[in-house]
Amino acid sequence: MSKLPPSASITHAEEGGKLSAPSALRNIAAITEVVTAHAPPSGRALEIASGTGQHITALARALPALDWHPTEIAPERITSINAYRAEAALPNLHPAQTLDATAAGWPAQHVPYDLVYLGNLLHLISDAAANTVLSQAAQVLTPHGVLILYGPFMRAGQLTSDGDKSFHADLRGADPAIGYKDDRWINEILTQAGLDLKVVEMPANNLCLIARQEPS
Repeated sequence: MSKLPPSASITHAEEGGKLSAPSALRNIAAITEVVTAHAPPSGRALEIASGTGQHITALARALPALDWHPTEIAPERITSINAYRAEAALPNLHPAQTLDATAAGWPAQHVPYDLVYLGNLLHLISDAAANTVLSQAAQVLTPHGVLILYGPFMRAGQLTSDGDKSFHADLRGADPAIGYKDDRWINEILTQAGLDLKVVEMPANNLCLIARQEPS
């Protein structure tokens, strides 16, 4: 497990086991808008590293024709996800499952998904772990599935804001193996997996990377 600086994960405990992340509250509307625009009309959706559960609850509410399956590795976050699920009472939001997406072979235990969403994880793990997550997320997609990645990234090897430079330095200071991933590197991995990448600019200098099967 990577060592993270305090700036990487700020959450507050709430009643009923829920955790609240201020960053999730800030970006939830923009993420929901982009995912809604690029999601399939129906099917099965997986969120890798669901965190507090705030994002997937909003996505399940906005996209009721998709069956949403949250996953996490940390027990306290699974508790939080399920608390948000219980409060929302959405029929298309399933109980959280334990999943370490950096462990090889996990797609074999899952039915394929029409949408896989992953937000704010890749900069918190090593390049090797990120490669595993991305290549296996591609494997678990249906033939016409969509992979959506959200978070902070390098653009063509460059950090493009003072805030990104500071945060990347904090990450590397805590663990030299982690930090921002380059959008070109991610594109190379996903291209090798047969996916075609589209980049969407997001608030706060973040990106959404939308990957689909390359047209034949």
